Amino acid sequence: MTAAAVLAPATALADPPSTSECTTTLSPAENADIARLSDTSTLDDEDELARLQDAVAREHRITEIFERHADRRGTFASGLDTVEGAAVMPLQSDPRSFADPEYAHRISFDLLRRFLDNVHAEFSGGTPEPHWAHYFALAADCSASPARVALAGYDAHLVVDLPRAVAEAGSTPANAGDYFKIVANIAETGDLITDRTDRTYNAKMGPLWRFYFFGEGLDRVLGRGVATKPLLVASDLGANVTIFANGLALENPALTQVTAAEIELEHQTAEHAFDIVAQLDGI
Repeated sequence: MTAAAVLAPATALADPPSTSECTTTLSPAENADIARLSDTSTLDDEDELARLQDAVAREHRITEIFERHADRRGTFASGLDTVEGAAVMPLQSDPRSFADPEYAHRISFDLLRRFLDNVHAEFSGGTPEPHWAHYFALAADCSASPARVALAGYDAHLVVDLPRAVAEAGSTPANAGDYFKIVANIAETGDLITDRTDRTYNAKMGPLWRFYFFGEGLDRVLGRGVATKPLLVASDLGANVTIFANGLALENPALTQVTAAEIELEHQTAEHAFDIVAQLDGI
């Protein structure tokens, strides 16, 4: 199937997923669009960069639908779309950016694919993975703020999906330079992400964003002097090392199970901390 065919308006209708009073009901055609656009089985281009470009274009179209209605299931998608446009794709489109461009295309695609697969599950009657099911459940929970919903998406994307993408891409220590170049470039987009999310969803991202990416508020949650590693403050160099190391460990059959358990603990710990900060700040 061609990219143009996938990106074209829907010709078939789908039943919308359930919504609550704090999530906007999309039209059947819009739900069908999202289900089709997020179907990664139709991303069949053999060229790594072309396939990534197709996936990014689809995610952008999905984000436009979410943002049109301020549908809270798009709070993370807006940030992801910002990152792809401002940080990831400019690097990916320049063959001089990486020591191994094919590796860079591969890991970025696999990470994006994981989000699309879970969106597809949400909009096609499937079952999202637990970390994304939590995100969608928060989006439908009117007691959770848009900022809290968005942070659940970043937690799922960075703490759970990114090490899995590291493993799926067949990463080795030799790929560390390319990996860190991508994440460092993404780190520069923080203001763009928060501005867009605040503007679209009235999210008031600041306090939770600073907590997650800069470590503010850790003492309030855990007590002064407690190590921050369990919370994986995602822009910290040590956290990105941990994520990459977790991905390498997932490739080792002897370490896969224990590493997966550690990743789940890190994810749950961060979610608990976000809940506390959201309550403290009334977010």
